Amino acid sequence: MLTIYPFGATPNGKLARLFVLSNSVGAAVGVTDFGASMVSCKVPDGHGDFPDVALGYSGAAGYAGNSLNLGAIVGRCANRIAGAGFELGGNTYRLSANDGANSLHSGPHRWSERLWDITHTSASSVTFSLSSRRGDQGFPGSVKASVTYELSESNALTLRFAATPSDPTIINIISHAYWNLNGHASGDVLGHRLQIYAESYTPMVGHIPTGEIAPVEDTPYDFREPHTLGERLEQLPRGYDDNYCLNNKGRLAVAARLVGDKTGITLTVSTDAPGMQVFDYDAFDVEGAKDGAHYGAFAGVALETQHYPDAIHHKSFPQPVYTPDRPFESTTVFAFGVS
Repeated sequence: MLTIYPFGATPNGKLARLFVLSNSVGAAVGVTDFGASMVSCKVPDGHGDFPDVALGYSGAAGYAGNSLNLGAIVGRCANRIAGAGFELGGNTYRLSANDGANSLHSGPHRWSERLWDITHTSASSVTFSLSSRRGDQGFPGSVKASVTYELSESNALTLRFAATPSDPTIINIISHAYWNLNGHASGDVLGHRLQIYAESYTPMVGHIPTGEIAPVEDTPYDFREPHTLGERLEQLPRGYDDNYCLNNKGRLAVAARLVGDKTGITLTVSTDAPGMQVFDYDAFDVEGAKDGAHYGAFAGVALETQHYPDAIHHKSFPQPVYTPDRPFESTTVFAFGVS
């Protein structure tokens, strides 16, 4: 069932709406046309309760200042681009350097700060669309993008991303949802157990990949067997902000499994994207979240299915270059259950 509610005014005075998808089990996912962001995700814990396991805000005003991208759809090119620029087709394109010398999540005037159009709704899904003009944020060509959220009767939330450019350009659209399977306001996620179905990762210097694809074996990044997120804080005291190389060959396959230590809620992430960024942050500090919550250190973990960071500068990486004849398409499924 789809129910629509007012969600407050955006900074330019336009009214945002909240679209709540619910199923017969009682699960419910809230998404807003302001940024096409995920606001809430209530799923059963096996004890008759439906905790909200997605970090977020209660109204549009929160998403206007959403510096940590809670629930955001990030585009045109998510993650970092070294030197805030790149070459494509013999031309050099300059981006905003909003992360030191680098561009992060495409710089200012983010897609998550724009009011998206509604192009399709059904009882179980809603599709948001956005037109990104030629040269938007410094990128070549224009892009017509969309994201569809669909909730199944089996408590699987499917996100389908699509984008068609007018000219060759780079595209990497992701969901920046943060998960806390004990409930969004329940404290940190360090007791959550995470398993990642990846044999390798991209080592980085200053958050920029070196170009190497290295095995996770004998590193703190080895989650081939389940580990709690807090086990390796002595080695990685600030947590995780790392890209894993998935071996799905462009087909939908399981990438990760997360288990809440207090609720037993499980989250299985499947994707056809080549990589997944795990982000679990020590300096998390968000006031005025949903239900008046404060999100502190390690309050949630993001599992961002994506192209590798800075891929345009590393030709050995899967390339995020798309054309009118080869549009961007990607699917990610967040499937919930109980252990």
